[in-house]
Amino acid sequence: MPKNTEYNKDKDMENQINDEAGQMNTDNVVNDDQNFAENSLPMDNAGEVIGEVEVTDPAEAHKTEVAELKDKYLRLYADFENFRRRTAKEKLEMLSVASADVIKAVLPIVDDFERAKVSFDSSTEIEALKEGVDLIYTKLYKALEAKGLKPMLSKGEVFDAELHESIAQFPAPSDDLKGKVIDEIEKGYLLNEKVIRYAKVIVGA
Repeated sequence: MPKNTEYNKDKDMENQINDEAGQMNTDNVVNDDQNFAENSLPMDNAGEVIGEVEVTDPAEAHKTEVAELKDKYLRLYADFENFRRRTAKEKLEMLSVASADVIKAVLPIVDDFERAKVSFDSSTEIEALKEGVDLIYTKLYKALEAKGLKPMLSKGEVFDAELHESIAQFPAPSDDLKGKVIDEIEKGYLLNEKVIRYAKVIVGA
């Protein structure tokens, strides 16, 4: 059978065109991949990659992080120490100021006692001396009361270990006084509702 020369030529031409098109597509894919890879790196105007990508060592990164945390801890500790010292200093200053206020309130009463001592040497009127001492006592009591001092009322009250210090137990005169304070040996005091001296008492048994 004779060969169709024209048909074969057309077929060869078609195959050649397809091969060239496939080659062009392959070249485009390679070029696109290269452009993408190059575009992901810093490049200059000429299209050259600038420098190299730095690879961080995990161990070095951990060392840097530990150093930063240690520095923050030391700074925080130093701030806390400064705060603690400042607070302690302010507390001491407050105590000294409070003591000075009490002393200033008591000094006029000390002056009254000194005048009373002079009167004891020169006066023979007992009633007048007693009245003077009572006035000084009242003045002292009011000055301390103004600073928050308050005496406890213990006699006849139920024994309370938070307020009282039992020094003895005696048989109660009556059943209703059992477990209660039947006598007060030394008065207790509160300062701004806080116990500063416990009352020494005798409790009925």
